[in-house]
Amino acid sequence: MNVADPPGLSRDTEQVFAEPWQAQAFALVLALHARDAFTWREWADELSRELAAAGPDDDGSRYYDHLLATLELLAVRKRLAAAAELSARKAAWADAYRRTAHGRPVELTGEPSP
Repeated sequence: MNVADPPGLSRDTEQVFAEPWQAQAFALVLALHARDAFTWREWADELSRELAAAGPDDDGSRYYDHLLATLELLAVRKRLAAAAELSARKAAWADAYRRTAHGRPVELTGEPSP
């Protein structure tokens, strides 16, 4: 396999993603790679560092949290987004989630509450 290219995705019927956001985060990684935002080697190296930093007690259940952290790091490093913008957007989503009744779709409609 060429390290510049992402590996092929399995067509197995086993569920890979436990939550929709995990699939969306991975799809974003693939889309940004396809647009040459970063090489597959850069991605693999940064994700490996993130996973190693989690330590030996990490049981793998937070894999997609690490994937998302790596995506955010590369987005800032490659100037695809500013760290402050990412932080503000995450705060806005957290605020929207807290204001949304259980079972209702979460909608991002404004700025986060102070």
